[in-house]
Amino acid sequence: MNQSTAVSRSILTIFFAALLQISCGDNKPQVVPLTQVKTFAGANKEFGEPFGLALKDDVLYVSDGEAGKIWRVMKDGTAEIVTDKLDTPSSIVFDKNGDLIVADAGTHTIKKVNVTDGSIAAIAGVEGKKGFADGDSQSALFNAPIGVTVFGDKIFVADTYNDKIRIIENERVSTIAGSTQGFSDGAGAAAQFDTPSGIAADLNGNLLVADTNNRRIRRIEPDGNVSTVAGNGAADTIDGLADEAGFVEPTAVTIDKSGVMYVADGNSIRAVGRRFFPLVETISGTSRGFSDADLLHSRFNRPGGLVTDESGNLFIADAENQVVRVLTGANVGAAITAAQIKNLRYTPEEFRTLSAPRWTYNPPDARRDIAGTLGELRGEINGDDKPVWFHNGLDIAGSYGETARLIRTEKVLRPIAVQNFNTKRELVRLPSLGYIHIRFGRDKDDKLFGDERFQFAFDEKNKLKNLRIPRGTKFETGEAVGTLNSMNHVHLIAGSSGAEMNALDALIFPNIADTIAPTIENVAMFDENWNELKSENSDKSIKLSGKTRIVARAFDRMDGNGANRKLGVYRLGYQILREDKTPLSEINWTISFENLPDGDAVKLVYAAGSQSGYTPQTVFNYIVTNRVDGDSANEDFIDAANLASGNYILRIFAADFFGNQATQDVSVSVGN
Repeated sequence: MNQSTAVSRSILTIFFAALLQISCGDNKPQVVPLTQVKTFAGANKEFGEPFGLALKDDVLYVSDGEAGKIWRVMKDGTAEIVTDKLDTPSSIVFDKNGDLIVADAGTHTIKKVNVTDGSIAAIAGVEGKKGFADGDSQSALFNAPIGVTVFGDKIFVADTYNDKIRIIENERVSTIAGSTQGFSDGAGAAAQFDTPSGIAADLNGNLLVADTNNRRIRRIEPDGNVSTVAGNGAADTIDGLADEAGFVEPTAVTIDKSGVMYVADGNSIRAVGRRFFPLVETISGTSRGFSDADLLHSRFNRPGGLVTDESGNLFIADAENQVVRVLTGANVGAAITAAQIKNLRYTPEEFRTLSAPRWTYNPPDARRDIAGTLGELRGEINGDDKPVWFHNGLDIAGSYGETARLIRTEKVLRPIAVQNFNTKRELVRLPSLGYIHIRFGRDKDDKLFGDERFQFAFDEKNKLKNLRIPRGTKFETGEAVGTLNSMNHVHLIAGSSGAEMNALDALIFPNIADTIAPTIENVAMFDENWNELKSENSDKSIKLSGKTRIVARAFDRMDGNGANRKLGVYRLGYQILREDKTPLSEINWTISFENLPDGDAVKLVYAAGSQSGYTPQTVFNYIVTNRVDGDSANEDFIDAANLASGNYILRIFAADFFGNQATQDVSVSVGN
């Protein structure tokens, strides 16, 4: 350990020890141990995007960024609207007068809401005008501010896309820390932030900032000095000492009455200060999803705002699951059911009504080739540990440099909506759709569109280095969003993050057609230990004993596609027939791509030898006996013990979305 690291750790230890002493002292509040995650509100689909949370008189208030609302949630979880007259409300906090202070990112303003009558008053910023200017609060300018907190008479703002921390005091706005987008500690303008989204004040007036794109937690002292208290900048969930820990995308921070700091980070909840040493601990699951369970088996989907009550219960705005969750050890909230989770999601029928039919190019009704479908393997399964994953969208072919267009009116809600800038996988994620393989806001030569909604950053040589599209930014159907890169297609994701649907089902594409049935190239049988079963007699039937797997090599094509283009199939299954080909059972549809399966299920769908996307050839070896769909995944077999002795036919099915089917029969015997 070098001297600077040792000094840094000493400072962090002193800071958190002092914080604990200040918060606890001799009057340490009694708090419940946090042991489980439950759902507190929103199970009846009340919220569009719960983001900010605040508590007053045991009543929870929730900002809804999608719907422009503030909600009041009672102890029993019932919710009612306080106001629906905001644009994209983000963080919220109560001031000492009992008014709710709101960072309304979509209008670039800070407002206050009277929670008794729902009236709204401007505090700072010019409605609908973004920029940066200090001065009189009514003429000062912000750029989609997301974070807000109070200390005494002062309001502090994380001015997210100006990369600055601002203060509103005596009807004036000034900047206390931050300059250009970047990372550096220091005093005032010497410090740099990158998309700070969350901010909280401790009992001494120190500010803690969730510096989102720097993947760190920063501290601002009352004199404006900025230091880093947790995170080393690594884009990963790494626990450990604060200066060695890694964060994915911290967006909110809060401190409970015991001095513990909680951070909403990516898809997980992190805690700092539960030990004497400044350790960062992950106290929830880390995989995206929706699960009420004990802490480490719980799952979240882009958690946003955090707030704790007097008992230590931690309330969480689980933004893309559209509910408010609670970490608790008490009788608060309830575990949500699978049926309730399903009810929160759009059905394909509902989703199709949200926009008119069109393609992602102009003319909007001109048919395009489909180059990839939901659920296809990406990568290669060959026994090593290289990553493999499901293709989560629909690839719509185009030409290099062609203009890509939005197929639905939406507004940006994620603080960091653009990822993988200037790579082949550049993407933007909107609430219900995602678009990948596009140069956003610029043409094939990187000439900018001149659209101020695309906020570019440049390096010291004036070369493009980053792009942000701020929270609250709105786009209309048919607007140009960018141009195709060398992947020569739009990868279109249908459905909210974590609830992706098959776009062929969830959207309407004019003049689309498919009259070509899938192709089953080969069927192989294996025992449960993956030993291949071969026919041992003259009639070429395969003898089954014990548990058997079916692996079918299959692919699909669509009208107009080239002969070498192989697409994934929509459904697979099998049926057992008697020797005379009369059915012994109904068709057992086992694998379905109506919805995107959980990412962990990829090796339950695809057997060894499968490869696609980044490999010389396309091979889909489907394990037809396993059961995988959007809600569940498990290994399964044909068990010979369930069949009487005799000869049978196994009929394997592969179907596309349009109803075309292919079959292949395999003769098998049991007990002969």
